[in-house]
Amino acid sequence: MKKVLLIGAFVFGIFTVNAQTKEELQAQKAEKQAQADKFQSEANAIQAQIDALPGWRVGAFGTIGGSISEFNNWYAQGAPNNASGNIGFTVNGFANLIEEKFFWRNNLNVNLGWVKLDNKDIDTDSSKFQENTDVFNVTSLYGRKISDKWAVSGLGEYRTTLLNNFNNPGYLDLGVGATWTPIENLVVVIHPLNYNFVFADEGTVFESSLGAKFVADYTRQIGKINFKSNFSGFASYKSSDYSNWTWINSFGYTLWKKIGVGFDFGLRSNKQEAAAFQGVSLDNADNELQSYWLFGLNYKL
Repeated sequence: MKKVLLIGAFVFGIFTVNAQTKEELQAQKAEKQAQADKFQSEANAIQAQIDALPGWRVGAFGTIGGSISEFNNWYAQGAPNNASGNIGFTVNGFANLIEEKFFWRNNLNVNLGWVKLDNKDIDTDSSKFQENTDVFNVTSLYGRKISDKWAVSGLGEYRTTLLNNFNNPGYLDLGVGATWTPIENLVVVIHPLNYNFVFADEGTVFESSLGAKFVADYTRQIGKINFKSNFSGFASYKSSDYSNWTWINSFGYTLWKKIGVGFDFGLRSNKQEAAAFQGVSLDNADNELQSYWLFGLNYKL
């Protein structure tokens, strides 16, 4: 009986010591975490002061996605012998000069993708990768500040494709007006005087026109998250058929060092492009919403 009591007391003592040790460790962890949170808050405040200093801000991030597959004698599908794959990447870069009396903001967005489906039982199809996503957009915005939130500005924006039909069509917007920065990281461009130059082969439905330009760009990094949303729209004074808009969004989450996961998607409306693709006049074009998305590995520069 004494042995049983001694063993029970010993086991109880072990559990008591472990419990005390765990509670002590948790208390120490809480104390250290509080100190770490304090130092991180101070570091964030210093970084905010650094970010507010005049000078250049340069950065870039992007997404890479892709897959490759091959099937042999897989009779459950329509093409039992095939090789397929797709690969794509995006790049979002910026170089902004922020001074006391003026700013110069430059942005680059590139989204390129290739896809292939090689049916080995058919000799007429292609075994090569074909272009399927092709976006190139670069903007340059200069402004002279008239207050903390408003500036007189001029904007140049160029959009086209790189892999196929370069500059056919291509769009160059040049205009002047005002830029509003209501909060940090948000830039809103309002240019009532803008000319939309459209470059394309002769005999197509594409046509240049005068109109108003609207741009809203929000770029921010919160911890491990990179986020960019850009809306660019042109309202033609000649006809709504010549108006167009594009909205591009990019998200990146860093998992390890500078590598993580990313998601990109874009929307566009352009009746001239729809009419050219469908081979009809502008009046008969079915201007359906254009879209794309890409999910894959993300990198940060």
